Amino acid sequence: MGELVYGYDDSSLERELYTLCTTKSISVATAESCTGGMIASKIVSIPGSSIYFQGSIVAYSNDIKEKILHVKPDTLQLYGAVSEQTVIEMVDGVIDLMGVDVAIAVSGIAGPDGGSTEKPVGTVWICAGSKEHKTTFLLKAGKDRTKNIEIASIYALNLLRKFVLEHY
Repeated sequence: MGELVYGYDDSSLERELYTLCTTKSISVATAESCTGGMIASKIVSIPGSSIYFQGSIVAYSNDIKEKILHVKPDTLQLYGAVSEQTVIEMVDGVIDLMGVDVAIAVSGIAGPDGGSTEKPVGTVWICAGSKEHKTTFLLKAGKDRTKNIEIASIYALNLLRKFVLEHY
């Protein structure tokens, strides 16, 4: 099962991330679009998470992505909000804004509307990274909005966990 296993018994992904980041003294922030703050909510569900978690920007609109996270207008125009390029720039923006070591960024189409042939509902780009390194993942979920948000949040936390293990 390899990288699918993150803990044993009643351990949760959020608890394992807490242990990993606090043990390694890594600070974290999130930049969320389609998940609307669920990733941050999962992180802070663990008591004491303020030791490593600095905060989150819910950048649901492109305007906020540009003004707060400094995603380039050209990036949004050329590739769209739901793109690898955008989530990479979101990670850089939230790292600069919050002064953290690592960040997670997510942008996607949760549904039920908003999809296209090129980017159907359930398309979610995720990036975990630091200033020096980035890891991205393209999630292709289903048509159920609630499930898409939940699944994207879990994938994002796990991508962050794997990123920290690899780079710290």
